[in-house]
Amino acid sequence: MLLKVLGSAAGGGFPQWNCGCPNCRRVRMQDPSLRARLHNSLAVSDDGSDWVLINATPDIGAQIEAHAELAPGSTIRHTPISTVLLTDGELDHTMGLLHLRESSAIDVYAAAPILDALMEAFPVRQILKPYASYRWHEVRPQESFPLFGGRVMVYPFFLGSKPPRYASFLRDPDTDGAPTSPWVVGYRMVDQRTGGTAVYAPGVESWSNELHTQLEAADCVLVDGTFWHSDELRRLDISRLVASDMGHVPIAGPGGSLEHLSRISVGRKIYIHINNTNPILDEASPENRSLRELGIEVGYDGLELEV
Repeated sequence: MLLKVLGSAAGGGFPQWNCGCPNCRRVRMQDPSLRARLHNSLAVSDDGSDWVLINATPDIGAQIEAHAELAPGSTIRHTPISTVLLTDGELDHTMGLLHLRESSAIDVYAAAPILDALMEAFPVRQILKPYASYRWHEVRPQESFPLFGGRVMVYPFFLGSKPPRYASFLRDPDTDGAPTSPWVVGYRMVDQRTGGTAVYAPGVESWSNELHTQLEAADCVLVDGTFWHSDELRRLDISRLVASDMGHVPIAGPGGSLEHLSRISVGRKIYIHINNTNPILDEASPENRSLRELGIEVGYDGLELEV
């Protein structure tokens, strides 16, 4: 199974168009310690010919052009991309569906709340009807489905119940204090020929037992690395929101993802979905160095993996 990181940045990309934080200023000045990044997305293939995208970002055109394997074939209208899996309904992960409208047919897999939001709150499905033959499939946590003729099996799992901001009115009413609508899901992908297993979880609301179990069973994990500090945006006077308000577990601090990830025995551990304010973007920073010393990688655009 082949994995290609098409983009490793959180919402806004890196640099973010309207951001003057230290990281964004330095990457614009071409500081060699930082590299620009597109919005978070992953391409998956079992043979290098047919590809599935996980999330369709606003950068999808540039991401396709940057990777020869995703380029059109010899016919006038052809693409090796047939399928898109959505981890959530965030604008940064769904807007690219509109850019794929020239395709003759695309299969889109998403959890039920996301499919509903794309019908009503952000009516992508209605907008696309006159343009392309999209086929919409519901994924349910714990119910597997095949890709590439069954050569790869996908196991969706629950990661969170926070809807995107545009659909916040659709949030579950609190019943027992634990709403369970799968607004955010992760995907565990298993190559049926080799047994190689990868997990993609770019949005982690809380470090649950379910997530821990999914990661332990993998050879390679790509995990939410949005923020280093919970109050990272407050420290820069960008926003009063903390990481949990935006549906993310920070890397550092008690209960942070680093505390959990460092205890898991996995071949490769990679942080992706990295916000422009996160100090790990600076390859010379003590935060980045501390991760490397623990054997944890900071993902980057163009990273290729074989599992």
